[in-house]
Amino acid sequence: MRRGTKGAVLVALLPVLAILLSGCGQTRMMFGTGGTAGTYYAYGGVLAQYMTNYSDGKVTAVSSGGSKVNIQSIQDGDFQLGFTQSDVMAYAWDGTKSFEQDGPTHDFRVLGALYDETVQLFSMDPDIKSVEDLRGKRVSVGEAGSGVYFNAMDVLEGAGLSLDDIKPQYQSFDASKEALKDGMIDAAFIVAGPPTPAITELATTNGVSFVPIDGDLRDKILADHPYYTEADIPAGTYPGQDEDVGTITVKATVIVSANLSSDLVYEMTGAIFDHMDNIAAENAKGAELSLDTATSGMAAPFHEGAARYYKEHGIEVQTLDPADDPLEEASHD
Repeated sequence: MRRGTKGAVLVALLPVLAILLSGCGQTRMMFGTGGTAGTYYAYGGVLAQYMTNYSDGKVTAVSSGGSKVNIQSIQDGDFQLGFTQSDVMAYAWDGTKSFEQDGPTHDFRVLGALYDETVQLFSMDPDIKSVEDLRGKRVSVGEAGSGVYFNAMDVLEGAGLSLDDIKPQYQSFDASKEALKDGMIDAAFIVAGPPTPAITELATTNGVSFVPIDGDLRDKILADHPYYTEADIPAGTYPGQDEDVGTITVKATVIVSANLSSDLVYEMTGAIFDHMDNIAAENAKGAELSLDTATSGMAAPFHEGAARYYKEHGIEVQTLDPADDPLEEASHD
């Protein structure tokens, strides 16, 4: 090869080398999301790009088994951040419900809540007007051990009911929809951001009625379980829904490894909440980003870096010094 040709090749490669070298100083992180057909995966891909662009981290969104798997993968060091529902996060921190056998884990911290996942209780029986009316009825409470199952149990227990008082059915969203349509069940719990396609389809073809979770019942649930927040399903969300429906929500939340640096998590938090409008233009769930709701309903402590970002915006949140962590102390006994 002639000298001039070599020089031309080197000049042509310089932009490529610059791009490769620019990423050498970035902290590479895996972001656990959910199944490829779900909201977590698509939304996570958008957030990963913003965190990569506006922080010293290089974030890659990967498909996963969802909330519990993401928490366990952070604990194992396979993921550095992930999506989880705020209730599952509380179970992990306390070692209860879906984490009762695994035990508590304190290897993660909260970055922020992104949007509501709403507890929706619906039926095709107009005589079912309250949770108490579920007594003796066939009710889908979600798949066994799922997040929906534990949400349903919280609602039932708040109303003074147990599984012995109903005829529980353990079904997915689509299976619940089909069972209601075929008259095989009387009511179903679904936990997702409304409008939820399975409910919309049923409301369009058959008509549904919604069972409110409000008043004293909602107050009791909120008092007993701080990972819930109050919400309404606005009138018109579904075909034939003429009034607001009171209910409760858990939060779709981003958590990070407790081992990440404060500066990096500060930058990652800003990468999301400083660019809310841009993110909303790329994913519909981005329209729900808000500093007003980013810190509510959290039953685990925030990362110091995220706390610094929120403090700059007038919001105080709970953090945890590792020296004050009872699990950390126990590991050294």
